[in-house]
Amino acid sequence: MRIRPALIAPAAAALTVLLLATGASAAVPAPAGIFTPAALATCREGAVKVTATASGTVNQVRISVTNKSGRACAVDHIPTVTFGDLDGTAQPVPPVESAPYRLAAGGTAYAAVRTIDPAAEDSRTVAYLTVAGDPSHHGTRFDAASLGSPAGIPVWEPVTTLWQPTRAGADAALAAAPR
Repeated sequence: MRIRPALIAPAAAALTVLLLATGASAAVPAPAGIFTPAALATCREGAVKVTATASGTVNQVRISVTNKSGRACAVDHIPTVTFGDLDGTAQPVPPVESAPYRLAAGGTAYAAVRTIDPAAEDSRTVAYLTVAGDPSHHGTRFDAASLGSPAGIPVWEPVTTLWQPTRAGADAALAAAPR
């Protein structure tokens, strides 16, 4: 499994350097959507519930992560999706670096996964996939039959959307992804 280190966006890093250089002590909020590790803790694995379901479209899976705790926490904004015993993870579309994604207390985020490139002439078949809300988590395993693919999950150059606030947003993001 590939581990993505949490990165602070360049704007937030520049703000931090400026504050340190000037000795400013007043709290200045980070730009919208940017969360530093000190501002929001990573969700504990036991505090989130991960789901995966068939999407109704061949070779696509809908996934979600729900914060079961009583306070906001962060997962990586790129879901970690691995396939059986194959190396690597589904790649994010659009291609981006790792960054925190805020999950409100009781909140849910959604993503969509395409398991095989439609133009693929080759593929592997796996019996399960594993989904984690954050690369520091072990994840939850879902067998092929539970995802509507009892003969196995075909895999070749899989992609995943970033976490989205709605299921429709995740579906639209995958539909817009290059094929």
